[in-house]
Amino acid sequence: MDNLGKVLFIIGILAAAAAGLGLDWHWLPWTLVILGAIVGILNITSGETRTFLLAGIALMLSATAFRSIPAIGEVVTQIVSNILLFVSGAIFVVALKALFETGKD
Repeated sequence: MDNLGKVLFIIGILAAAAAGLGLDWHWLPWTLVILGAIVGILNITSGETRTFLLAGIALMLSATAFRSIPAIGEVVTQIVSNILLFVSGAIFVVALKALFETGKD
C-alpha cells in the first residue's frame, strides 16, 4: 500500500505538469483533485499532518504570487495551478482527518 501512494503521487505530479504543457482534457482537474485526495489518505500519517498542512498553505500562497508575475509565463502558471489542484485534494482530506482527530478529544 505504501508503494501505491508513492506511485499515485508521482502520477499526479506528472499529470499536472503534462496538463500545464498543453494537454487540455476537460476531466483532468477533477482527476487531479481525486488523485490528491487518495494520496492524502494513503501517504499522510497523523504525525505528518501539521507539517503537510503548513507546507500546503505555503504552496498555495507562493502559487498565488507566481500568477501575478507575467514574466514567468503561461506554461509555468498552468503547471503550478494544476499542482495546486492535485495538492488541494490531499490538503482537504488531511484537514478533515485532523479536525476529526481534534474533535475526538
